[in-house]
Amino acid sequence: MNKPARTPRLPSIVLGSDEHKRLTGLASAALSRLPEVAEELLSELDRARLVAPGRVPASAVRMGSTLTFTANGQSRTVTLVYPEEADIAAGRISILTPIGAALIGLSEGQSIAWTDRSGRRQELTILSARPPSDL
Repeated sequence: MNKPARTPRLPSIVLGSDEHKRLTGLASAALSRLPEVAEELLSELDRARLVAPGRVPASAVRMGSTLTFTANGQSRTVTLVYPEEADIAAGRISILTPIGAALIGLSEGQSIAWTDRSGRRQELTILSARPPSDL
C-alpha cells in the first residue's frame, strides 16, 4: 500500500497590513485574466501574519525589496515589484508571476517550493533581503 505524498509545510510569512490590503485587491482584480497566479497569491496572502506597516522585519520580502535567492543551484538578485514596474531584463520581478507570489513575505533563510510557468516544481531559498529604498 502506497503512502500518500506529504505536502511540504509552508514557511511562515509576514506582511504589513497596508501592503496586504493592496495586494489582495490586485490579486482579486487579476482573477479573470491570470487565474492561477492570482489564486496562488491570494493563498499566500491568506496565510500571512499581518503586522503594522512599520513592524515588518527588515529581512522580510515585501514590495520593492531587493533580494538574493538560490534556485536550481544558481543565485539570483531581483527586486519584487508591482506589474507595471516589471522588467525581467533589469531584475524587476512582478508579484503577479508564480515566482513573485512565492517570494512575498518570506524572510532570510526560508525556503519554499513553487510551480513555474512550465509546470515544474522548484524550490528557492532566500539568502538575503533588503527593504525598499524608500523606507
